[in-house]
Amino acid sequence: MGRETLLNAAIALGLVAVPVWAHLAGEPFIITLTTKAVILALAGVGLNIALGHGGLISFGHAAYFGLGGYAAGILAHHAQTFTPLMSAPFIIEGTKFMPVIWLVAVIVAGLAALVIGALSLRTSGVYFIMITLAFGQMLFFFAISWPAYGGEDGLVIYVRNEFPGLNTLDPIQFFALCYVILGLALWFSHRFGRSPFGLALNAARQNAERVQTVGIRPFRLRLTAFVISGMITGLAGALFADLNRFVSPSMLSWQTSGEIMIFIILGGVGRLYGPVAGAALFIALEHFLGGVSDYWLVFVGALLLLVVLFARGGIIGTLAGREVAHD
Repeated sequence: MGRETLLNAAIALGLVAVPVWAHLAGEPFIITLTTKAVILALAGVGLNIALGHGGLISFGHAAYFGLGGYAAGILAHHAQTFTPLMSAPFIIEGTKFMPVIWLVAVIVAGLAALVIGALSLRTSGVYFIMITLAFGQMLFFFAISWPAYGGEDGLVIYVRNEFPGLNTLDPIQFFALCYVILGLALWFSHRFGRSPFGLALNAARQNAERVQTVGIRPFRLRLTAFVISGMITGLAGALFADLNRFVSPSMLSWQTSGEIMIFIILGGVGRLYGPVAGAALFIALEHFLGGVSDYWLVFVGALLLLVVLFARGGIIGTLAGREVAHD
């Protein structure tokens, strides 16, 4: 068993140990904080498929995170107010049933990623970065100017949505649900990277011309990976909305896109548990340094600078003792 595998196992066990201890100690806030780290790690796993496997530096992934959140918020809002989401030509009711909400969030985020990706992937480099940012900001300003669902004040979910057999209002049960979803996403990411599609995507990232000469279209590979990436990030957005019982345009902002990318860079681009390690560290710094100074992000910036300059493999790469193979 390699050093990185052991490190990944330690991170996975640590994410369980902290909330279990907090539950036994009667510290629900720590459970909620760990749940937040797990959900943000899930968003990072989504972006890591596009960034780590496809080399697609998307600065607009908050669009899918926010769309997933608004899908959850809007469906819950209509279920709470007993008003139909649509009345013509047929009635569509709201719902508080999590599996249905997740399905809608994944579909909405996936369709948005399909449209945005189909346009953005016709460019490359800094142009791709800027066009993904532009699409994200378009959705951000649309949410601000959407008074039906709170506008810039956001939308409240009064009671957390429901999952069969669980009391989702219990912090430890909701954490367990989110943790299982993160585990499934990590398993999928692992299988994705080793699949023929994942290997072809990695080859296209390294040398698109060679891939094209054997009859594989890099555009289709990248677009498919981009859509999958957006769908996973949209699912994270739906869970984040339930965690906070609140949805706001800030979920769609460029700052959120930047934070998701920071998770990956801190943890290690292309590393399976890179987004998990990065999100956990980010939340820990927010918790401990946020109480010391309002400018705690300065410390995060300094750490990010050190990682970029001296530890290109991120936390995982540094502790595992070797660089990422495709860096």
